[in-house]
Amino acid sequence: MLTSSRDNWERLVAAVVKRQQIWELCHQQSRTPSICSSITSDDFSEQNLSDFDPFSLPPSPLLPSKYSSNQDGAAVTFLLEQVTEVIRGYADLISSADKEFKKLKEDVEVLKAILKDTSSTSTMNKGARLIKNQIRDVVYEVEDAIDTWLTESKAKHRLMRGAAGLTFAKKVKTLREGQVKEMLHKANEMRIALKYAGTTKEAEVLERRKEDRPIRQDNVVRLIDAEDIIIGYLKTDQMKLDIIPIIGMPGLGKTTTAWKIFNDESIRSAFPIRIWVHFSQRFNTRNVLVQIMKHFASSNEDVISMNNQELSSAVRACLNGSKFLLVMDDVWKENHWDGIKNALPYGNGNGKVLITSRHMTVGKHVKHITKPHQMRFFTENESWELLQLEVFGNHESCPKELRVIGKHIAKECKGVPLTIVVIGDVLKDSYLSLDSLVMVKKKWEEIAGNVNLQLHLGDRVKATLDVVALTYDGLPDHLRECFLYLGVFPAGYEILSRTLTYLWIAEGFIQPEENRSLEKIAEDNLNDLISMNLLMVHKMNPMREVKVCHVHDMIRVFCIDEASKQNLFQETRQLEEDDDGALASKMQTIHRLCLCLHSDADKFFSANLEGPRVRSFLSFQKDVVDLELKYNSVIPKNYLSLRVLHSKSIKFKEFPQNVTKLNHLRYIVICVADLKILPKSLSQLWNLQTIIVDTNSNSLTMEANIWRMIRLRHVRTKAAIVLDKSWKGEAGKNLQTLNRLSPESVTSAISKKASNLKTLGIRGKLGPLFDNMPLAKLNHLEKLKLHQVGSEKRLQHFPDLNCLAPNLKRLTLSKTFLEWKNMSTLAKIPVLEVLKLKENAFTGISWEADYYAFDKLQFLLILNTNLVLWTASDKTFPCLRHLELKNCENLNSIPNCVLQRLEDLDIGRVRKSIAYSAQNLALQLKLAPDLV
Repeated sequence: MLTSSRDNWERLVAAVVKRQQIWELCHQQSRTPSICSSITSDDFSEQNLSDFDPFSLPPSPLLPSKYSSNQDGAAVTFLLEQVTEVIRGYADLISSADKEFKKLKEDVEVLKAILKDTSSTSTMNKGARLIKNQIRDVVYEVEDAIDTWLTESKAKHRLMRGAAGLTFAKKVKTLREGQVKEMLHKANEMRIALKYAGTTKEAEVLERRKEDRPIRQDNVVRLIDAEDIIIGYLKTDQMKLDIIPIIGMPGLGKTTTAWKIFNDESIRSAFPIRIWVHFSQRFNTRNVLVQIMKHFASSNEDVISMNNQELSSAVRACLNGSKFLLVMDDVWKENHWDGIKNALPYGNGNGKVLITSRHMTVGKHVKHITKPHQMRFFTENESWELLQLEVFGNHESCPKELRVIGKHIAKECKGVPLTIVVIGDVLKDSYLSLDSLVMVKKKWEEIAGNVNLQLHLGDRVKATLDVVALTYDGLPDHLRECFLYLGVFPAGYEILSRTLTYLWIAEGFIQPEENRSLEKIAEDNLNDLISMNLLMVHKMNPMREVKVCHVHDMIRVFCIDEASKQNLFQETRQLEEDDDGALASKMQTIHRLCLCLHSDADKFFSANLEGPRVRSFLSFQKDVVDLELKYNSVIPKNYLSLRVLHSKSIKFKEFPQNVTKLNHLRYIVICVADLKILPKSLSQLWNLQTIIVDTNSNSLTMEANIWRMIRLRHVRTKAAIVLDKSWKGEAGKNLQTLNRLSPESVTSAISKKASNLKTLGIRGKLGPLFDNMPLAKLNHLEKLKLHQVGSEKRLQHFPDLNCLAPNLKRLTLSKTFLEWKNMSTLAKIPVLEVLKLKENAFTGISWEADYYAFDKLQFLLILNTNLVLWTASDKTFPCLRHLELKNCENLNSIPNCVLQRLEDLDIGRVRKSIAYSAQNLALQLKLAPDLV
């Protein structure tokens, strides 16, 4: 053990010695970061989420003061957490090196503080980026060495005591007092230099970004429906002051729409007093009050001489009793609104305040009567109309030869006016400069092949990036790397929200907080990005939580550009013939490798490129790559420092055995067509948090002992996992998800060891399990899925209530063939909110639900049943709001007492009588059922 540990730490010290001084490094060329390759991408067709209310997302704290971690220094924060954990939990292993580890912890805390102090310069100053990139490199290597040493020590059950412990302590001390201290000294010098030398220049850049831009008034496509709705709000009489927020993502035309409304003839007539005030990130209450008062004061001197309290009172007095429209453009934060709200006359029902903002939290925060208006994307026709205005100056001049390709390009702009204007400028250049329409059409066809590429080129990048950069500059620290990480997904990729949150956790972007799970913190981060219109909702689950999201191309371009500056990853669109040499060189320094290679996959794997610092291997392309058996071990063999392996789009012939050599692995998603066994050696990966297996097998034997995998949080696969009942071990407290298990694997050990389990899926012959389901002690279990397979069809009964988890909220049954009389047992589940009955979960022609009640049920799905008669009373479903009926072709009707409470109704393949009555009731209740 002495030799092994000495070798590890000598490697670490040697690696740090190689680092040149930070001061000198700031004058060198930045290293190439990771590669994100994307030859092709899936086109995203915008889904109309008409029933999605973005303002209904749960609020989460955005105050930076609550978050001590700086996410520009997420690597440092993660290392600090690891060193702290070593000191607290592995005292027996580090023994006499304990004091040196504590001193190392102090040094890392100082590094963290330096990164936080330079975070405001991160998007502008090259020197600041270089500091962070080089610190990240050193920190990664320190973390790798600690990980390797702990893994080997645990595997061999050796302790560092006596001479070995003293040697280890000496290595840590040498590391600290030599290179780490020198790095701290130089980084601190650079921090001071940045404050004095870089402030003026950066301030100028910031001001250029944030100065008031002229509002576009010519060649504008008006959103008549939006304008009519908002003008209607403004003309509606209210008893008190009404505040109407307009919310939308950057570049969507919020200010343009507000300006058109501000200058509308009917609004001019209706409001004798109209005032336009522009906010900015560098908000100053006094400046805003002065702007308003200048509309009323006879001289500027009178206004300037007032203090803030006098200004606030004067504004309120001038507006009180008047019929006024006050537009506050580009309100950034809730506290900006708080700084001005006391100057408003809330008792004046004749007044209206119109706000534009990028942030839903601002819209929710103001005390409004009218619901905030969410700006929509342009339709295809509106996009084409704006593109014609930008290229030709009108709607009539486009040559017929260019119309088809022009409409296609307009569609590819995904409904964002700013993107359309930028692309229109590119098309206009070619239209004016090329000699013939044939040549113009050919050029436009090239552009249509990759519209996103145009957003990466030259000055056009700045037009789009600066708009998003305004939002990025204002992000709290804990969201910055979470946001930039969105760039690793291909254009148009539909991102499962749980995939994103699992990845954020594995990458170290989510830091623990007291009394909150990592998953909850990550979910709040996701909702925060949605509320800022940086991430878009694509699908919701039955409880109106985000299930699938996606990133708009314009946002993605910014993420890729900024992430490359920060050495997080770099996108490469294809593997050229002569790329292997250049890529081999890059692979020595990159941290995240993102591949979307399709036909180039064999070429990439045959190149056998090693990446000693690659910590994440990500492959998200839609088309699955069948990996030849000879390349089966390339990924784990060439990337020994992997933390994250997401390879669902790469189909392995068999499970790569050398994956178990990846000591640092925290997250693995792997696709193996006919996988039968997960190897025993997998349990040696003590860092592993997430295991997701995509396989066609019905059953999967887990030879790895999950009760020895102390950090394991999520296990997911469609196969039925078979666990060994004889396993020993005390791990399992961190397990959140086991989906799916075989019924025979659901024993009392699950309740005892995985007591914090939240999601459980069971697939197989459920009969014996239903006789004695040992889930009553799983107090945190919220979601249960039961899927019956095998020759046994009808189950005689549902488990007794005392066998179920007491806080079960979501239950899915499939192919259980229960009789409808068993529904009375399900009704007794006290907090059941979602019930999904799939593929003959219940059978029989009659369901009489008149004499029991589902007190908390909000969502009900019935899929594929022979049900004919369904009766219920007013008390059966008091909270039911969402109903789905699919393939219920024998059902005569839906009880009226059920229909009358619904907010959403989704029906398909049902009798015409149900469709007709549902449509009539939908009109009465202003519902919009999806009739398939």
